[in-house]
Amino acid sequence: MAASPESNMADFDAIYEEEDDEERAIEDSLVSLVPEPVVIRGAGNMTVFGLSNKFDTEFPPTLSAKVAPEEFKATILRINSVLRKTLPVNVKWLFCGCLCCCCTLGCSLWPVVCLSKRTRHSIEKVLDWENSHLYHKLGLHWKLGKQRCDSNSMMEYVLLIEFIPKLAIHRPD
Repeated sequence: MAASPESNMADFDAIYEEEDDEERAIEDSLVSLVPEPVVIRGAGNMTVFGLSNKFDTEFPPTLSAKVAPEEFKATILRINSVLRKTLPVNVKWLFCGCLCCCCTLGCSLWPVVCLSKRTRHSIEKVLDWENSHLYHKLGLHWKLGKQRCDSNSMMEYVLLIEFIPKLAIHRPD
């Protein structure tokens, strides 16, 4: 049987996408070139709801040739100043909440939860400002993330420095 002229006309103006396996392989290899994020763990001796009271200012060697050690240290010091201002208040409320926990059926711990959330939000605001003013231009992105502790199964907040993949500008969209 021959195809009817109407079906040939229907396919005449159809647009088909051409599959290019080589192009996909190149895209996959570009994605794999992005290194693992740098993890900066808390270095303090006190932790409230997984958030340490300070982060270490030691410059990680994986960031060399990406960011100056002075800029890295300044960012960590800004984050540590937020923690230094907020965590003592959180600890006082935690202590009071634990004392009154039996009488209030646990409701006395809610202020600590809210203050801890506010502290995380303040740190994220500092990181957003740092990202928009400096680190995105350098191909880096800082964020506050959760990871398991090395020694036990508890979760802790860490600073993650992710590498932003460079866009291939030599290829059309």
